[in-house]
Amino acid sequence: MTKSPLTRRSLLSTAGAFALGGLAMPSVVRAQIPLDFEEEANVRTASRNVMGFRNHHWRDHFQNLRNGAILCDTYSRALHFWSEDESIYLAHPCSVPMTEDFTRRGYTEVTLKRFEPTWIPTPNMRQRDPSLPARVEGDDPTNPLGTRAMNLSWQYYRIHGIDNPAKIGRRASNGCFGLLNEHVENLYELVKIGTQVRVI
Repeated sequence: MTKSPLTRRSLLSTAGAFALGGLAMPSVVRAQIPLDFEEEANVRTASRNVMGFRNHHWRDHFQNLRNGAILCDTYSRALHFWSEDESIYLAHPCSVPMTEDFTRRGYTEVTLKRFEPTWIPTPNMRQRDPSLPARVEGDDPTNPLGTRAMNLSWQYYRIHGIDNPAKIGRRASNGCFGLLNEHVENLYELVKIGTQVRVI
C-alpha cells in the first residue's frame, strides 16, 4: 500500500482538525475552516485563522442563551454561535473591520434577516470612494453582502456573506463581519430575530 505524499494542504487540514478538535464545547460542535479552496491565498487564510483561534464559552459573554448568541471576536477574527438549547455551537473565521475607527464593540442583536440582500453603500463609503456603484442586486456574484445578511441594531452593521473569500481572516470591512457564503447560509437558518450579539 502506498502512502499519499504530505502536502501543505494536508498538513493544514490536520492542524485545523487538532486545533478545533480539542475545544471543550457543547456536545454538538460544528466548527468549519475554509481549507477546501484551491487558491493558495485561501489556504494561507485558513492557516492564519487556525493559528489565531481562541476558545470562548458563552457564559463569559452572555447572561443567558435566550434566542441564541453570537460572539464576533475581532482579535482572532472569528464568529461564534451558540443555539438557545446549547445543542449547536459554530465557530467560523470571518473578516473584521479594517480599522479601529470602523470597529464598534459591545452588545447588539439581530434585527432583520435578508435573503440575497441588495447592497447599498453607506454615505460615508460613497464619500471615501465615489466610484462605488449606487447599489448591487442580491443575485450578483460581486455583491459584497454575499448570499445572506443579518442586520444588527447598530445602523449599517451586519453579519453577512462575502464576495471574495480572500477577505476571510483579514481586516477588510467597513464595520461588518463577513463569512463564507456557505457558512452564512447555515448560520442564517439558525439565527432568530432577537439573537444576542456581542462584539469584542
